[in-house]
Amino acid sequence: MTSPAQSPHGELQTVVIEREIAHPPEKLWRALTQPHLMAEWLMRNDFQPTVGHRFNLRGDWGGVLDCEVLSLEPPHSLSYSWNHRHENPAYDLTSVVTFTLTPTAKGTHLRVQQSGFRPDQKQAFGGAHAGWKGFLDKLETVLSQEG
Repeated sequence: MTSPAQSPHGELQTVVIEREIAHPPEKLWRALTQPHLMAEWLMRNDFQPTVGHRFNLRGDWGGVLDCEVLSLEPPHSLSYSWNHRHENPAYDLTSVVTFTLTPTAKGTHLRVQQSGFRPDQKQAFGGAHAGWKGFLDKLETVLSQEG
């Protein structure tokens, strides 16, 4: 289920992607917080699951995201800044990504929310919406391959 929350009034916008994952929250949590697993589904990184830890995500497209762990409640929620400095204001993004894990009878309901898109960042907003779908497809593949 996806629901891009776009506001017609010029406020900041949020991308929300929700998905049922057929694995328990603890297994999903490992994939969200262990750097070697994050590199398989998200990007190369120097992540550490510690509030206040500053880290980078390095995309295959050559971009670098400056991030900081904002909150951590294993295995229920994780939030970090997701900032991409760019000379073009349409791509100069200051945002926050939050992962929320809720146990279900079949595994885990995963909600990914990226907030902070300005109205002039329609392309970045659309890219994030499509990008998270692709990241979550890779995440599910990593989870099914991990023991």
